[in-house]
Amino acid sequence: MPIPLHQQIAVARYVLAQRLAGRKRYPLVLMLEPLFQCNLACAGCGKIAYPDAVLRRRLSVQECLDAVDECGAPVVSIPGGEPLLHKEIGAIVAGIVARRRYVYLCTNALLLRKKLDLFTPSRYLTFSVHLDGFREQHDRAVCQDGVFDQAVAAIRAAKARGFRVGVNATLFDDSRPEQVAAYLDWLTKLGVEGVTIAPGYAYEKAPDQDHFLTRRRTHELFRAVLRLGRGMRWPLNHSALYLDFLAGNQPYECSPWGTPTRNVFGWQRPCYLLGEGYAASFRELMEDTAWDRYGTGRHEKCANCMAHCGYEPTAVADSLAHPLKLLRVALGGPGTAPPHPQPAGRVSSNT
Repeated sequence: MPIPLHQQIAVARYVLAQRLAGRKRYPLVLMLEPLFQCNLACAGCGKIAYPDAVLRRRLSVQECLDAVDECGAPVVSIPGGEPLLHKEIGAIVAGIVARRRYVYLCTNALLLRKKLDLFTPSRYLTFSVHLDGFREQHDRAVCQDGVFDQAVAAIRAAKARGFRVGVNATLFDDSRPEQVAAYLDWLTKLGVEGVTIAPGYAYEKAPDQDHFLTRRRTHELFRAVLRLGRGMRWPLNHSALYLDFLAGNQPYECSPWGTPTRNVFGWQRPCYLLGEGYAASFRELMEDTAWDRYGTGRHEKCANCMAHCGYEPTAVADSLAHPLKLLRVALGGPGTAPPHPQPAGRVSSNT
């Protein structure tokens, strides 16, 4: 099971408490970016284009833990940049784990074997290794040879030390269904605890703007991949309804407040992927952001976005609101036939 039962129960209790309290907007995953600096220069990344003065900035341990407390989300994802470049990343993770929040530390794994002694295996900690495909595809995506082999060696080393290790993969328009399916088969045999897989978002600052997926192409790709995966036990770290959405069967709206971002500039509006200014506090972010301005059909930069950070919270809320629909998709799998035209209305997390 990709997401441990104890984590599923903790998240379900949290979401039910929010709904019983009458809250329509609440965080599910805190995206905590303690730095933007990275030791790679991937063509699809929009973070490394910042000037050196910004790339040298760091959130302190206290700022990170204050953000965790202020937000209150049950899950904390630590992306970057490369978080292992932060000299106090061990203390940051230890402080979050002590709060019994589930931590996903996202890393390209180049430093992982060297840094393992900074961490203690825990059911609350998962290393999420960036791995966009097999050797040739991944090394091309990160614009450096040899990274795939180092990442795989780090995965094996971390698992041997008793750590939970997952993989996060971004798909671009050169992805082919058979190749993606073979890659998921291989990751399953490798024994990773979970795989997060989603279409790439067209960061404005990304050097390569030509290979991001359109929404139509995303539907086609995921329908084909999921069709090839029928009967396979891939450890996909997603809800069944989010996968059904990627296949074009759920007309979801984005829930950007579900994954608020705290980085070196403050609380980013409206989401991890789209920078439209910053709030000084989490409360200000939630109360003063014009949420209705964003999402597909509302903001031009959101047109092709189907990223899990925006749509997984919608799928989770829909799962609780419509458990029979969830059961049907969970048991039968996402629909992989070409979908019928969707009605004009959309499903939001306010359902």
